[in-house]
Amino acid sequence: MTTRPGQAASPSTDTEERFVDRPRRLNMQNILYLHRPGHIIALTRHFGDANTTLVFGEMPIDWRPRQRQGQLYPDLIVAFNVDAQAIIRERGFAIEQIGKPPDFVLEVASFRTAERDYTRKRQGYAEYGIPEYWRFDNTGGQYYPEPLAGDRLVDGEYQPMTIVHLDDDRYWGHSEVLDLDLCWEYGQLRWWDPATRQYLDTHEEEANGRIAERDARIAAEAQRDSALARVRQLEDELRLREE
Repeated sequence: MTTRPGQAASPSTDTEERFVDRPRRLNMQNILYLHRPGHIIALTRHFGDANTTLVFGEMPIDWRPRQRQGQLYPDLIVAFNVDAQAIIRERGFAIEQIGKPPDFVLEVASFRTAERDYTRKRQGYAEYGIPEYWRFDNTGGQYYPEPLAGDRLVDGEYQPMTIVHLDDDRYWGHSEVLDLDLCWEYGQLRWWDPATRQYLDTHEEEANGRIAERDARIAAEAQRDSALARVRQLEDELRLREE
């Protein structure tokens, strides 16, 4: 588990300042590459405290709830040392009320939003003061200029981070903010923990692990029952001989 020290900051509880709901848009890219693999839950578990660490998808970010001109909706947001449940109740991340910007945002490429993600949104996240901004393109670079990209905020401007190109199917870069490696592997987004030298489990991997444990338990119980039955059989045979 990983935690971040510090006092959680709370947004205003004034309901008049709550973010306004917007019509949901169907974004199959987020479903396929964030929600279906279970990355949001995996990251929440990894960081350890869902009350002070916010891991959320498609949440509006702005200086204030009612200042809609600059609102941006990252596909994934991570913020440490905040009142996560209060932010969720407010339906958005109000930087002035919370007292800090999110620590990390990520966009998943789609045909409709790709160019805006690495132009206008990149500039907007820098103006908000977000320390890291990452982009993932499952196509390998058809939507974004590169399959995987990360920017670190330096003196108010984003500077590209190093992305390691292992081969045409694997890229990775290190997030200092999360202390995790973001990996582009065979068109999928993965999270590698350098401390444990393991990936954060996807839903499928976690389910397969539980199934394997269950099958191993059933096999062990069956083997034990068979051994007990054999012992009883030998005991019965021995008793009959003694009679």
